[in-house]
Amino acid sequence: MNILERLKNGVLTGDGAVGTMLYAKGVSLDSNFEHLNLVRPGLVLELAREYVAAGAQVIETNTFGANFTRLAAIGLGHKVAGINHAGARIAREAALERPGILVAGSVGPLARVKGDEAELSASEMEDMFLVQCQALAEGSVDLLMLETFASLGQLVAAVRAARSTGLPVCASMAFLEGGRSGDGTTVDAFCAAMEEAGTDIIGANCGAGPLELVKVVRRLASLTAKPIAAYANSGFPEYRDGRYIYRATPDYCAAMALEMAEAGAGLIGGCCGTTPEHIGAISRALVGRKPAPRVKASSAGIVGPAESGRPGTASFLDAWGLRKVITVELDPPKGMECGRIIAGSRRLKAAGADAINLAENPLARPRMGNIALGSITQREAGIEVICHVTGRDRNLIGMQSDLMGASLLGISSILAVTGDPATMGDHAGAKSVFDLHSFTLIRLLADLNRGVNAIANPIGIGTGFTIGAAFNPNTGNMAVQADRLRKKVANGAVFAQTQPIYDPALFFQALELTRGCGIPLMPGIMPLVSERNAEYLHNEVPGINVPDAVRARMKGLGKEAGVREGLAIAREFIDATFDAAGGYYLIPPFGKYELAVELIHHIHEKERSV
Repeated sequence: MNILERLKNGVLTGDGAVGTMLYAKGVSLDSNFEHLNLVRPGLVLELAREYVAAGAQVIETNTFGANFTRLAAIGLGHKVAGINHAGARIAREAALERPGILVAGSVGPLARVKGDEAELSASEMEDMFLVQCQALAEGSVDLLMLETFASLGQLVAAVRAARSTGLPVCASMAFLEGGRSGDGTTVDAFCAAMEEAGTDIIGANCGAGPLELVKVVRRLASLTAKPIAAYANSGFPEYRDGRYIYRATPDYCAAMALEMAEAGAGLIGGCCGTTPEHIGAISRALVGRKPAPRVKASSAGIVGPAESGRPGTASFLDAWGLRKVITVELDPPKGMECGRIIAGSRRLKAAGADAINLAENPLARPRMGNIALGSITQREAGIEVICHVTGRDRNLIGMQSDLMGASLLGISSILAVTGDPATMGDHAGAKSVFDLHSFTLIRLLADLNRGVNAIANPIGIGTGFTIGAAFNPNTGNMAVQADRLRKKVANGAVFAQTQPIYDPALFFQALELTRGCGIPLMPGIMPLVSERNAEYLHNEVPGINVPDAVRARMKGLGKEAGVREGLAIAREFIDATFDAAGGYYLIPPFGKYELAVELIHHIHEKERSV
């Protein structure tokens, strides 16, 4: 009798945590738990047998992270099939300890994209899940358990792959407090997507703990007639004496399991922190339990729409199409003295600049925080500031806090960039975070503008950011960059600024390739000041290409002669692109804002002459 038939007749007990139990058995957190299927199968079998002895009726394979993205990261990408086969074989051996034990093939999410790695398409994700699902099916599992997903898109792709094997499929998301997943998916939206995808069992696991999971189960039971799975954590972990300890007792988890069964769950097990003792208590509590009757859905518990964003304020883009819009980038100071930035911003405003760009720790070298500096600059110099924000330095939690704080401080324009990796900088112990890259950071900014955070919980009035994106034309295949820009626009970007360009033909090509994006594209202009400067930018700075002809013009030049020639090259670029460009993004090197003032005057003279 398969699991779907058995769930019609009674509530089944699942097993508990695998990773935290293997850790408790002495496996280092630095180890790959799934690889143990090949190198220490006896240890994995020992744990599986403990869960069988505790009363689990459904045990999972030790294959949660055995997909290509996670295994390839540690050089084991070629062992996906082998690790999954071995995991199925070990679980099947443990299942033979007692009649009627079912084996579930565990499938977890793909590794998240970091830095500038390309996002996987839906078909690419499906193909990766298919390799794992087929290997588990060939290993004779009884069903596929897709669990702990935080991305609905990934889960839908996994369901498609799993269904192609012909096995029953259980699909489970991790829900946080408030009933939303990590990508903001509500329980209602998740359930509807799983119904459409054809999942056999719909569930929730991990997340915010047993109490919150009871609420999720109750909501699912009001939305679907399909069996429901519930695998809760053993509460939240506490770090004690060098180890993470989960405090929820077996008796407490058993009591919560009863509440889950009464709420409508038919398959109940444990997730992080649960042990064979927890599963034993749950199994005893669920003996003889029948599936609870379902209650039709009501609107209770459905989160209403977020408040709309605050009314739009004046933006440097307001003049786009009426005259040339000019922004100037200044680097925040490496220390505490910001007087030169304030003075330079005043001078640039007087010259006719529309906004000041403040970079964030360029080249991964620490400088004064640009949000605080930007707020002071706007107040003291009376000019709008575009703060660059990178995904390198903050995790998702800190990013949301800082962006809401930026809005509170009056910052209304953000240029969202991935950021140079920390390894480029001068702090050897620093590590990149990259919870967010440029695409997801833009999406977060758009969500904040709508009045919701990253998991779609309301934050009140929206932030009202003018969202910018970077565009790099200095690549071998600009069409790829154009595709990236289109995705950024789809996520919420409303303007783009380029890396420094020295060849007008590159800018015209960029305009042609991005014509359908429908947003302002401002070419970056960084005046050269010497031969040494030109060679350094060309050879050592990512994203910048100085053409041979330009470098030849700078050859042998330095000091005043180098500055004069660099400005002449910049003016020629402006002249060549003037009719096509709606504005310019000036990037004076070494904080020499006087060079930007010279170029602003040149732009204004051109405007007066036409």
